[in-house]
Amino acid sequence: MKHSAKYIADRIRLMIVTKQFQIGELLPSTRELGKQLGASFHTVRKAYHQLAEEGLIKSEQGRGFLIVRQSTTLDKSQRLELGADKIHTVLEELIGYGLDESEVEAIFEEKVSYMEWPDRIQSIATVGETEELAKLLSDSIKNQIGVKSSTLRMADYKDAFQYEALFVPIHLMNQFRDLSESIRILPVVFHYDADVLLSLIDRAGIEAIGLVTAEEDTIPKIINELKSLMQFEGAFVAGATYGKSLPLFVRNTDLIVYTPASERLVEAKIPEKNRIKLQYIISEKSADTIRSELWDQ
Repeated sequence: MKHSAKYIADRIRLMIVTKQFQIGELLPSTRELGKQLGASFHTVRKAYHQLAEEGLIKSEQGRGFLIVRQSTTLDKSQRLELGADKIHTVLEELIGYGLDESEVEAIFEEKVSYMEWPDRIQSIATVGETEELAKLLSDSIKNQIGVKSSTLRMADYKDAFQYEALFVPIHLMNQFRDLSESIRILPVVFHYDADVLLSLIDRAGIEAIGLVTAEEDTIPKIINELKSLMQFEGAFVAGATYGKSLPLFVRNTDLIVYTPASERLVEAKIPEKNRIKLQYIISEKSADTIRSELWDQ
């Protein structure tokens, strides 16, 4: 079962062994991962405890579960015995389906190529018109689905070949479609968090909305999207952070909308009631596709 503790433990164990999770890295909380996978946090906790018993992770007070090893503490004889038991179970099922020895052997030879899969999925990048927009989408994929990725600007198209898979916004698919024969291309449909948009619309008395980004090139893209979605009749004032400074207009603007890349400065200097952070939400269809490609293999 894909939502069982055993299944989740098997997936995480594979991701640890193939270094998609690194030593010293914290795993998502049980509630967070449960939400990402559609499982209860009790099931995830059971999976984590199983991995802890194997010595791969440990629980740290106040932090969560930390990866401490990238290989199981089982010795060779224990690993071989465990593997033999699993293969025996599978063989019984295949024989029950009526497969003969040659058919089983053919399937085994074909599936041995699966051993290459963990290497392929270690190099994934999320594409965006700017580095900041790519990071915004990459963070959303990680937070919502639990899959990490690097970032790639659309202008750096030539660098795409260093990755084995790309998360590509649906509106940019045409520029990357010709890479699909050599790179796994996963189109992503997403939208702004509805709660964020509603919060903006509810501020009916606001005559101007301030936008703070980390990159100048991000500004027109976000403003055009927000204007289209909100039908806002007021004005936008916008600027990018510079070093440790915010744009000067923020002092005289009642509401600041900001990107995660600029959050450190904005949240340190702007009261919570006067700021709203932009976030993407991945569509359920795209989330299911990513899970099936990267969790369910």
